[in-house]
Amino acid sequence: MIEEKLKELGITLPEAPVPAGNYIPAVKSGNLLFISGQIPLQDSKVAFTGKVSDENLETAQKSAKICAINILAQIKRELGDFEKVTKIVKLSGFVNSVPEFTMQPKVINPASDLFFDVFGEKGKHSRVAVGVASLPLDSMTEIDAIVEFA
Repeated sequence: MIEEKLKELGITLPEAPVPAGNYIPAVKSGNLLFISGQIPLQDSKVAFTGKVSDENLETAQKSAKICAINILAQIKRELGDFEKVTKIVKLSGFVNSVPEFTMQPKVINPASDLFFDVFGEKGKHSRVAVGVASLPLDSMTEIDAIVEFA
């Protein structure tokens, strides 16, 4: 059912990105899956880099959506089946923004929207969206997730 929804949305999942540092991409603890921060990697390259400002908000939103797609790829790799997901619990969104930028929630909204679209009620989650001075590999966005599964 979720796989069909992804096809309807025109989303093809990439291979789950591998870590760029000394950590693992996901940790299971009880019935929770903690997904490490995902940056907008496409074909092993950062798709969107640089500081986010009012002028490139739409580009930053595309960056956040790619982060969410990479989270989906990690969920699939870890659980093998999206039907095991019982709840997207929380997203933490980080935006590499200029100091005067204050629309971090708008940047992360496409990621939240994607989880709502894919999982329906199970995709509704709590969230934080914050501006930061820099992110790994100069990526525009980074998002991590906590997922409940059965």
